[in-house]
Amino acid sequence: MVLGLLTTKQGDLEDAGLVETRIREAARQVPLARLALSPQCGFASGEAGNPLTPSQQEAKLRRVATIARRVWPAG
Repeated sequence: MVLGLLTTKQGDLEDAGLVETRIREAARQVPLARLALSPQCGFASGEAGNPLTPSQQEAKLRRVATIARRVWPAG
C-alpha cells in the first residue's frame, strides 16, 4: 500500500516526524514491509499543473527519500 503523505499542491515541506508518525499509525493496520511512501499524486495533476517550482518539487522528493531511509533502513 502506498501512502501519499506529501502534498503536491503546496510547496511547504511536511514535517518529517509527523509523516513518520502517520506511517507508524498505518503500520498498525498493514505490516510495515507492505507499505511505501510517495507524494499524494503527480506534480502536474491538473491541466495547469501545480504551483510548485522545480526546486520545491525536488525538495519534496528528497523528503520522501529521507523519510523512507529512516523508516525502511536497508537490511
